[in-house]
Amino acid sequence: MKILFVCIENAGRSQMAEAFARALGLDAYSCGSHPASQVNSAAVEAMKERAIDIASNKPKGFAGVPKADVVVTMGCGDACPVLPGTRYVDWELDDPHGKPLDEVRRIRDEIDARVRAFVADLDR
Repeated sequence: MKILFVCIENAGRSQMAEAFARALGLDAYSCGSHPASQVNSAAVEAMKERAIDIASNKPKGFAGVPKADVVVTMGCGDACPVLPGTRYVDWELDDPHGKPLDEVRRIRDEIDARVRAFVADLDR
């Protein structure tokens, strides 16, 4: 099963979700509707605290992203791709852009919990 995490800039939320999902063995990808030029440095630092390195990741747009079985959207609204026959899940999450590290840690922990719950649900 392929899972695609989509947010606006692919610089924070979706990058963290992809990394957590991959750490749990999922075939995960991420992209953004308006990719940033680099991954959010606070997200990089927050993930480093969990021994997950996303420092070399690059924000990506929709081009070249493989077809997914499940698309998890995170605040990209109408700009998210619509792929017929694909299951969609929307996670309302704060955007870590411009937030201090303490807030990014809270967002990271919420993403981690949601990815774990998603994986547990897949196993049922």
